[in-house]
Amino acid sequence: MTQDERRVFLIEHLLKEQKRIRVSKMPQNADGQRQLLRSLMNVRMPDPVSDGFLAVQDEYLKERNRERGITDAEELSPVSTDDRLYIWQGDITTLKCDAVVNACNSQMLGCFQPMHSCIDNFIHTYAGIQLRLRMNEIMEAQGHEEPTGQAKITSGYNLPAKYVLHTVGPIVSGPLTKEHEDLLASCYRSCLELAAANGVKSIAFCCLSTGVFMFPNRRAAEIAVETVKNWLEETGSDMKVIFNVFKDVDLEIYEQLLT
Repeated sequence: MTQDERRVFLIEHLLKEQKRIRVSKMPQNADGQRQLLRSLMNVRMPDPVSDGFLAVQDEYLKERNRERGITDAEELSPVSTDDRLYIWQGDITTLKCDAVVNACNSQMLGCFQPMHSCIDNFIHTYAGIQLRLRMNEIMEAQGHEEPTGQAKITSGYNLPAKYVLHTVGPIVSGPLTKEHEDLLASCYRSCLELAAANGVKSIAFCCLSTGVFMFPNRRAAEIAVETVKNWLEETGSDMKVIFNVFKDVDLEIYEQLLT
């Protein structure tokens, strides 16, 4: 199959599977089809799926990720103050490293809002539907929602990263408290400890709990840097830690803290 044929195959399969969704006409351009496919993947429940579908999806996503451009963490330069710490501005789903960190909600199943711009949505989109299936298995076995400040690990599936670490950050709905700060620090420590236990040599953190979780950007960055530095010092680890930023404001903050 060509990439265009794979995309149409996946859309048609998902539309047949999700009969409640009505699409009057298949978009004729690639961008419209990509948006429709992503939306259908976003709303799909963690139900069983055929190996044939997964084979086509995996081929499509691996090629799609190559089309979007992959950055190899091995080619990044560390900050001047510590050769284990890095700042990188870009889309974390295009970063090739051992593990990337996903900011999740307590259900841990990904974002079900079509085309939402959160990192959870992007990671589940480009990893493939296996990620939601695996997280559903983990959560059913756990029997309760994920507590804030802890972490889970899965394969990265079709992402350039080998693993995804999933953590639920604190939601700041009023004044910032010490409990918020302690829980955010726990997210970073939990991810680092779980990464080390799984042999991870390089890990990329997004700006946990900022954005829709409303943690103030600068204080979140201060906690991230302090927690990571302390953990590296305490453990003597040589793990490469990449602070991934997307917005210019976060880039400026991390550069002030680390350079």
